[in-house]
Amino acid sequence: MDTTKQLDTAKLLQRAVWILGQRNHTTQELGEKLRLSVQRKAQRDNTPELTVSEQQIAEVIEWCQQQGYLNDNQFCEDYIVQRSRRGYGLLRIRMELQRKGLSDQLISHACEVCAIDWQACAKIAAEKKAGRRWPTTFEEKMKLQRYLYSRGFHGEDIRAIF
Repeated sequence: MDTTKQLDTAKLLQRAVWILGQRNHTTQELGEKLRLSVQRKAQRDNTPELTVSEQQIAEVIEWCQQQGYLNDNQFCEDYIVQRSRRGYGLLRIRMELQRKGLSDQLISHACEVCAIDWQACAKIAAEKKAGRRWPTTFEEKMKLQRYLYSRGFHGEDIRAIF
């Protein structure tokens, strides 16, 4: 006798729409959050037999994509623009997007579509970090360069602003 209970798909769909209403997510992130949500509900309600099938999650994700609530292409483009405005370089943004489950091909396409001037972004980040006093000594320049590398800017972009 099977003692597991499947969570109702309508409740799972309701949860997915609520999650996507908070902020945009990738397909992989939404799937992980839905699984985690079911696990938390099972713990909270003290019903360890409560489960969700991968097919239910796939159906919910497909419905969200059809309705336009979930779009990995749009997420990727928005994320690149948002993070570049916050002073992060392409290398770091690429790494973050890969962690979110997006393919290299999708990321590369989104980078082309966004057409961001990474050299200008590096200069803005450097000016923000340096403040009014631009580095003059070798040690100060190296410190600022290390900062820009840690923010994910390419070496040629960093060298160009000095």
